[in-house]
Amino acid sequence: MAAGLNNEYMALCLVLMISSFGLCLVSTHAELRRFEQPAKTDGTLSFLVLGDWGRKGAFNQSEVALQMGRIGEKLDIDFVVSTGDNFYDDGLIGEQDKAFEESFTQIYTAKSLQKQWYSVLGNHDYRGNAEAQLSLHLRKIDSRWLCLRSFIVDAELAEIFFVDTTPFVQSYFTDAEGHNYDWRGIGSPRAYIANLIKDLKLALSESSAKWKIVVGHHSIRSIGHHGDTKELVSKLLPILKANKVDFYMNGHDHCLEHIGDAESPIQFLTSGAGSKAWRGDIKKQKTGGLKFFYDGQGFMSVQLTQDAAEIAFYDVSGNVLHRWTTTKLLYSSI
Repeated sequence: MAAGLNNEYMALCLVLMISSFGLCLVSTHAELRRFEQPAKTDGTLSFLVLGDWGRKGAFNQSEVALQMGRIGEKLDIDFVVSTGDNFYDDGLIGEQDKAFEESFTQIYTAKSLQKQWYSVLGNHDYRGNAEAQLSLHLRKIDSRWLCLRSFIVDAELAEIFFVDTTPFVQSYFTDAEGHNYDWRGIGSPRAYIANLIKDLKLALSESSAKWKIVVGHHSIRSIGHHGDTKELVSKLLPILKANKVDFYMNGHDHCLEHIGDAESPIQFLTSGAGSKAWRGDIKKQKTGGLKFFYDGQGFMSVQLTQDAAEIAFYDVSGNVLHRWTTTKLLYSSI
């Protein structure tokens, strides 16, 4: 379990006690919860990234979990990142929903996966009881689980900024297509987004980490089913570029994907293939910067040192589909 987590857990308890709707972001940087996650004794860091997974083992979720356990042991991972859409089809119905254990605790059973899981909410999670996934009760059931709207993980070598991207998407408010979204704790979307952007700008500008990573559910760049998220392209991408963010990691499109940015060192990494995948659903007209695309199930690993990063994508059998390395000083792929 991450060192320093107990203190933050107590602070989180206090925040939850004073807010009937759980955590709410306000306009100060201090309100972006920060968790300390030590790197290894040799200064390196490794973790897995998974998205769009919670289907009680169906659609190869269990098979992906098995390979995650194997790769996690091989890489001696420090934690796991979930890019959202944690429980299908419509999130959890409440804190007592058995889907939490059936889709999480009973699926990711490998010893190497008994580490902290840092999770954000996806649009499908908002279609259920979003507050349930933020609840302390779930941590009592499985202490690995940590899900907030937006927060920071300080992993010494890297800082990872988790961003709640669902409220950015205007269509969820104006054309919900028959779905009911749990917007408790959001209030005015415009004010919520403005405060979040203000917090994120400040946190990124103050960061001195070797590697800056931003995690959200929705894609900024993608050739998959959903494609680019226009609201993130206009509101979030300029902030990432201005603050020299190295990686933006997301789910939402049910695929594995790597796209480079033509104007900055940012790499857009999609890991949304934790269970059900969308075969052949590709926007072929938008392939600029594309380094890799796979429309099957799988996950991603990240290994960081002081001067190098290695990203790898794996399929449902644990085969490496794509491996990419870069040096921090030169930002050049090898």
